[in-house]
Amino acid sequence: MAADRLSPLELMTKLVSFPTVSRDSNLDLVAWVEDYLASHGIDSHRKYDDTGEKASLFAHAGPLIEGGIVLSGHTDVVPIDGQEWDSDPWEVIESDGKYIGRGVCDMKGFDALAIWALVEAHYRGVKRPLQLALSYDEEVGCRGAPPMIDRMLEVLPKASAVIVGEPSVMQPVTAHKGGVGYRLHVIGYEVHSSLMHTGVSAIMSGAKIIDWANQTNSASSVAQPSDVAALFNPPYTTAHVGTISGGTAGNITAKDCYFSVDFRVLPDETPETWYDRLKSKIDAVEQEMKAVRPEARIDVTPGYFVPGLRPEAEGEAEMIVRQITGDNGTHVVSYGTEAGQFQERGYSAVICGPGDIAQAHQPNEFMEISQFKAGQDFMVSLLDRLES
Repeated sequence: MAADRLSPLELMTKLVSFPTVSRDSNLDLVAWVEDYLASHGIDSHRKYDDTGEKASLFAHAGPLIEGGIVLSGHTDVVPIDGQEWDSDPWEVIESDGKYIGRGVCDMKGFDALAIWALVEAHYRGVKRPLQLALSYDEEVGCRGAPPMIDRMLEVLPKASAVIVGEPSVMQPVTAHKGGVGYRLHVIGYEVHSSLMHTGVSAIMSGAKIIDWANQTNSASSVAQPSDVAALFNPPYTTAHVGTISGGTAGNITAKDCYFSVDFRVLPDETPETWYDRLKSKIDAVEQEMKAVRPEARIDVTPGYFVPGLRPEAEGEAEMIVRQITGDNGTHVVSYGTEAGQFQERGYSAVICGPGDIAQAHQPNEFMEISQFKAGQDFMVSLLDRLES
C-alpha cells in the first residue's frame, strides 16, 4: 500500500508542530521529513553539526544527472519568548484569510511546498532533477548551509540553479546584503570612580567604538551610493551594536564590557574592508587605554559571516523564476540568506518564496492563504518545466 501523499497545508502543519527554535535541536523534524520521504521511495542525507544535536537534510528526485534545481530552506525558527500570541504558536490556525503559527512565513511554509514538490517530482518522473536542501541555524548566521552545500557536492550530482524560498511575496530577489559580526571584550582597570583618571573604564572606552558606529552610519547615509547600493534600503552598509553588558557598580570604573558589532555589507563591498575600518578604531581606543594602564586591552572574536548575493548577468535561477512568475522588476533585500553561500560554490541563485518578511519573527506570525496558494502554483509550474 502506497504511503499517503500529504498536501502542502498538511506538511506545513506538521513542520510547524516541531518547536525548532535555533537554540534547540531540530532532529525530530529532520527524522520526520526523512521518514516521510523514504515512505515515497526518496533517499535523503543528513549533515550533522559538531554537537550532533542538529542536522541539515538534503535529497534528490529525478535522474542522477547534473543540472537540476535546488529548493532551499531552513528548519529553525526564532523564539517566542516574551511575545503575546493569540493562539498556540506551534499549531497552524486558519483565520481571516491567513495561516498563523511560528514559522509559517519564515519559512516552514516554503519548506512544506518544497517537500511536496520533491515528492511530486518523484512520482512524475521528471527529466530534470529536483533537489531539496533544508539547513539548520539560518536564524543565527546561516551556519548550517555551508557544510550542507559542501556535502551535497560530494554525494549528489551538482545542480545548476538554486531557489531560496525566503518570504519575498513571490517576487524574484536577485541581490541581498551580506552580514558579518564581531564580539568585543573590552578589558579595563578597576579603581574608585573618584579617581577614574588612574583607571580605565571598559564601558566608557567601549562607548567610543559604539559612537564610531553611529558616526560611520551618519557619514554613509549622506554619501553618494554606488549603482548597486542604490538598489537597497538603506543604500549603504550599516554598522550595528545589538547587545552590551559590563560593569560592577556605579562607583567603580568597569573592568569588563562586552558588545557585538555587526555589519550588513553591500554585495559590491567586502567584509574585510569593514573589519579593517573597525580594527583601526579598536587599535586607536586600545592605545588610549594602555597609555593609562598597560594591561588594558580589547579582544575581538569573529562571529558569523554570511556573504551577500550578487546580481547575476543572465543568471539561470533568476531567468527560471521570472519566466514562471512573469515578474521582471528589480527586487533586492537587506536581510541575509544562504543564497550567497550557494553562489560562492558555483550555483546560480535567486530568492523567491511566499509570504512577507514583515511578518517574520512577529507574534501571531502569519502568511496570507493567497500567498501560500501562489507558492503552490509556482511549484506546479516548476514541475511542468522539469517534466518537459
